[in-house]
Order: sequence, then C-alpha cells, then structure tokens
Amino acid sequence: MKVKQNNQVILVIIDGLAYDTATDCMGYLQSLVEQRQATLYQLQSELPSLSRPLYETILTGTSPLEHGVLHNQIVRRSTEESVFSLARQAGLTTAAAAYHWFSELYNTAPFIPERDRLTNNPSLLIQHGLFYHEDHYPDSHLFCDAEILRQTYQPDFLLVHPMNTDDAGHKAGYDSGLYRNTVRRADVGLSGYLHRWRAEGYQILVTSDHGMNNDHSHGGTLAMERLVPLYVIGDGWSHNDDCR
Repeated sequence: MKVKQNNQVILVIIDGLAYDTATDCMGYLQSLVEQRQATLYQLQSELPSLSRPLYETILTGTSPLEHGVLHNQIVRRSTEESVFSLARQAGLTTAAAAYHWFSELYNTAPFIPERDRLTNNPSLLIQHGLFYHEDHYPDSHLFCDAEILRQTYQPDFLLVHPMNTDDAGHKAGYDSGLYRNTVRRADVGLSGYLHRWRAEGYQILVTSDHGMNNDHSHGGTLAMERLVPLYVIGDGWSHNDDCR
C-alpha cells in the first residue's frame, strides 16, 4: 500500500472495549500488529472506570481527582486544557463524530439535540461535530459520520467515538457472545476506513476509555474493567517497545 505522510491525527475511542476482547476479536487491527504496521500497548485506565471521567482524562491528561469529573452525572464543560483547546490555540481545525457527552465537555452544556447534534461553528473547541445521544446509535452510522467530517473539513484532529461495544456489554456482560461479536463488527466496520486513512498518511490511535465486567457494568478496579488497548498506527509515533 502506497502511503502518503501528513501530521493530521485521528483518535478512535471504542467505548467499553476491554484489552483481552480486543486482542481476541479484532482481527484486522491484530493483523496490522502482526505485520508490524501498528504497535499495540496495554493501558490501565484511571479510576473510577467510568466514561465521562475518562473522556476528560484521555483528552486532558489529568486524572478524575484532578479534573473533578468524578462520575457520569456531572454535566459541565471542561475546565482543563485539552487536545481540542491546544489545537484551537495553534489555529488547527477540530472535528468529532461522538457521543453527546463530548459536546458537553468541550462545546456547550447541557446538550440540546436540535441545537447541538450538527455543529459547524469555528469559535467552538470542537468546530465541526456530528453528535449522537442514544447508546444504540449504530457504529456503522458513526464511522460514516466521521468520514463525512474528514472529507468535508479535513480536520487536523478528528475524534471518532462509537458506543455499541459498551452498549452490548451493559446488555450481556463481558463474557458474552453479544459483547464479543459487537467488537468483531466494530473491527470489520472500522477496517475499510482505517485502510483509507492509513493510505492518506494519517496518524491514528485506536483505544478505549474502560472495559466491562460480568455484572454488565464497570467503574471499579477489576482488570477486565481497567485494562484497555492502544493501537498506534502511523510513522509519526515512536512505536517504542519500552512503553509496553
């Protein structure tokens, strides 16, 4: 595959994706690792292993105890410096196809669907957004939303955030066929877009906020709740084995 080179970054956060399930079920991403076209790291999430606190942690590099978003019911804008704010300070273009909690953290809170679902405002931290507000919103639609944003606005930083894996875990639990097969479908659905993005030289990160447990939930200290994958794709990263 002929690869261009650029410095634009795509961050994919597959909500609720546990490390072991990723390595067992994501055949396309694991093939990139086997062919040394990607590097896989195992990460341990901060606590509590809940989504909204960890969205803020991923985007700001601060822990929940520092940034103060301690559970999912805290609805307010971020008070921290984030990847989005740094990109805007540098005059770069930002976009997100993501769950509405990201809009609340970095654009406007509370989220009002008829106002905020489709965002195109150069003054906001996330300038261009396609935000959804139901956990069963299809990953296939979400990946298409992200590609529309990429092709239309050519953002320097694009966040892609599908939710079906987390939704399946809450319905059936970590050790379930529904959870594993949803991860497999995410891998298949994402593969075509990743192939295209790689060919165009994007620097890509694929990771998760937290995993899942057999009680159909998360938030605690179990390895299945805290251990998540980080796939690093592109020549702009160090691919340092010492960080594994």
